[in-house]
Parts: sequence; structure tokens; C-alpha cells
Amino acid sequence: MTHYVDIRLRPDPEFPANQLLNALFSKLHRALVQLQADDVGVSFPEFQAKRSLGECLRLHGSSEHLDSLMALSWLQGMRDHVDLGALLAVPADCQYRVVRRVQAQSSPERLRRRYIKRHGVTVEDAVSRLPDAISKELDLPFVYLRSQSTGQQFRLFVEHGDLINQPLTGKFSCYGLSAVATVPWF
Repeated sequence: MTHYVDIRLRPDPEFPANQLLNALFSKLHRALVQLQADDVGVSFPEFQAKRSLGECLRLHGSSEHLDSLMALSWLQGMRDHVDLGALLAVPADCQYRVVRRVQAQSSPERLRRRYIKRHGVTVEDAVSRLPDAISKELDLPFVYLRSQSTGQQFRLFVEHGDLINQPLTGKFSCYGLSAVATVPWF
């Protein structure tokens, strides 16, 4: 993770920032899938825990990998809505953090339907075994994405881990997130 590119959302009177970020992140995801990239990470330098991911998406990687990503036309349709920063070297005195996806436990209704199907019990039995209280709401910022396979919308919750002084290596998902690898934080 030697280089980075900032992509900043421009203010738009017709679209709220979170809607633009959803579209930008969705396009990035498709580009990372196309490249089969597991060496490009993302962070949100303006994130506010429990509130918002902010209006800046930062891409992290080697100069070569970021050049390859930016050579694709994945920003088509978004260029009027973003300011694309230059490819820059990561500052030497930065810290590091994991930026990872956190998945919420399934909704009680979904768990009940599954339980009924697997165990052949009544709805009442399923409700008594799986009350609404088992549901845990995540209090993290997220982006809305649409599944390419099912067409359903879902929330992709993003957690920024604690700051550490040394980088940790690993692979990144096609969302640019990793449970173990760090990105530079500055």
C-alpha cells in the first residue's frame, strides 16, 4: 500500500451525498470484480462512527495496481459528481487500520422461516424459540448496494478498526475491504 487516490463527492442539489457514495462504491465493486483485484483497499477518511462514511472514498494500493484500476472506465457516469485526486505516495509517518465489512445477524423473520423449514415446527413455536429480541441492529455507517445475482438491495456495513503503528498484510475483497489487512491512515 504505497500509493492512494482520493475520490471526493461534489455537492449536488439533486442527489444527497450518501446516494452518490452508494453509486460510486457500486461502480468500484464492479471494477474490482472485473480486475479480479485482491490488492486494492478502500477507506473513508471522513467517516464518523455510527453516522456517515463521509464524502471521500480513498483507494489504496501500489502505483501499478491503482493505475490499472483507474485506466478502466468504471467512473463513467460519475465524473460530473466527483473530483478525482492525483495518484500520490502515502506519507511516511502514517498509522494503519483495518477497514472491514461487518455483517448483521439475519432478521428474526428470516431466521424463523429457516427454522420452520428445517425443523417442521409451527410459526408459534418458531416465534417462541426466536423472539424479536435476538435481532441486533448494527450501529455502523454503511452503503446501499444492489446484488447482481438477486437484484435485492442490502446494506454493506463498514467498520474502521483501531489505529496501529505497523501495517498488516493480507488480501482485500472485491469491495476493497479486509478483516486482516490494513490500509494507511493519515
